[in-house]
Amino acid sequence: MNHTMLAAIVESAQAPLAVRTIARPVPSTGQVLVKVHAAAVNPLDTKIAAGQGAHARQPLPAVLGMDLAGTVAELGTGVAGFAPGDEVFGMAGGIGGAQGALAEYIVVDARLIAAKPRSLSMREAAALPLVFITAWEGLVDRANVRAGQQVLIQGGAGGVGHVAVQIAKARGAGVYATGSAASRDLIRALGATPIDYRTQGVEDCLNRYTGGEGFDIVYDTVGGATLDASFNAVKVYTGHVLSCLGWGQHSLAPLSFRGASYSGVFTLMPLLTGKGREHHGMILREAAALVDAGLLRVNVDQRHYGLADVNEAFRQVAEGRGQGKTVIELPIDPLG
Repeated sequence: MNHTMLAAIVESAQAPLAVRTIARPVPSTGQVLVKVHAAAVNPLDTKIAAGQGAHARQPLPAVLGMDLAGTVAELGTGVAGFAPGDEVFGMAGGIGGAQGALAEYIVVDARLIAAKPRSLSMREAAALPLVFITAWEGLVDRANVRAGQQVLIQGGAGGVGHVAVQIAKARGAGVYATGSAASRDLIRALGATPIDYRTQGVEDCLNRYTGGEGFDIVYDTVGGATLDASFNAVKVYTGHVLSCLGWGQHSLAPLSFRGASYSGVFTLMPLLTGKGREHHGMILREAAALVDAGLLRVNVDQRHYGLADVNEAFRQVAEGRGQGKTVIELPIDPLG
């Protein structure tokens, strides 16, 4: 058996990633060794590589990559529910000091993965975990989105946003989503009413779509001034604002005067603290069920990258040039 593997390593901040041969990890109790077929590149990965993203607690040098899809190669002791050869996906490494998915193999906590959706390719499945978990934790866990509600997704064509639109739609809500004029067709195709944030202000949206009452749920995936605007867009008393980028300094006065609620979403918590990992596995099973029922699709950039192209893939994400999630595919040779 070959005890080494190839991995893309960030050796120091702002340095190009280097593909090196390193030791293959061995699963311990409760862990699974996964042969990685595909790994998504998220904006946080590029921030860590640039020496930013301190909240991810990932010291350098490091193998990055949180999202993955692949096949189970080996089980550690005490693992139930998986067998060698199973196709799986998850958000399971790349932060908190753990090895990431930009490698031929990764050891993951079995609680953080789930069976891959049958109707998705490995490439598509790798693009889904982070954005789906983030959208679900906000809309379902915090706000209990349901039929009859009016939901506004800020940034409806983005990674988290386009999944949030579909979750809210699948649960019976009326969905509206902000975006640029260029994203109008995508937002409409996902089942939401598109709102051009450049030409339609908050008051106009409230009057046009909610009779001036405000939205039951506003999910901000943009942050900054967009979160501030969200506080003015929510329904009085019963409204709920969510944000996965609420990291700045914001005045809560507009929200307080509406008697509404706010929840922050920090998707990395289970990976950093070990708490709630079973819940991430459950959310991924919900994702697979929605996908295989034809109620969810993931937007993946059409450019194909291999491990040798990792620096170009990182540049694409850092510069915002991707049309959907950027994914790196790895060789699928069997365990040697």
